[in-house]
Amino acid sequence: MVNPHPGPLERDRPLILEHLFAGSALCTVSGEGCLVLPDFARAVLARRSDSSQVTFGRHEADPCLIAYDRPHARLIYADLERRRLAAPDRGSHSPRRAFGQAEEASLDRSGMVSIPAMLRDMGRIRSSALLVGAGGTFEIWNPQVALESGDKFLSEMAAWRLDHQFPTDQEDLA
Repeated sequence: MVNPHPGPLERDRPLILEHLFAGSALCTVSGEGCLVLPDFARAVLARRSDSSQVTFGRHEADPCLIAYDRPHARLIYADLERRRLAAPDRGSHSPRRAFGQAEEASLDRSGMVSIPAMLRDMGRIRSSALLVGAGGTFEIWNPQVALESGDKFLSEMAAWRLDHQFPTDQEDLA
C-alpha cells in the first residue's frame, strides 16, 4: 500500500501498488448518479485505503472517467511530473487536466457512491455504466461509447456485459 505521507527515506523509492483493479461489471446508475460499485472495485478500495472517499476524474486519452482511492493521486502526480520533466515543451502533462476535473465522493457501507454531476456529463454516463479494471484505477464508460470505441477488447466486453446483464433492458445507453 502506498503511504500518503511518506517519510524522508520513502520519498526516493518508486511507488508500488500491491492491489490492482481487475474485472468488469455493468452497473445501473440512478437519476442522481448513484451506483453500487461491484465487488472488484470495492475490495481493492478497501485494501488500498481506509478512507471512504473515491476520486473521480476524466481519463487522460479515452472518452471515459476514471476512479481511484486518495493515495493513488500521488502516483498520478508523480507520473505527470516525470513526463513533464522528460518533455517540458508539452502541455499535455499538466496537473490541471488530471486534478482540475477530479472530484471526491463518499462511498457508503453498501458500496454506493454518487458520480459527481459534471463528470457524469463529461463521461456521458446515463442509466448504466460499464466499470473496467485498469490496474491502478478503474474506468467508467457509457456502455454505448465502449461498444463504439474501436477497441476490439473493450467493444466485446461491453457487448457481452450488455447481453448478459441487461438482456432485455438496453434503453437510453447513449
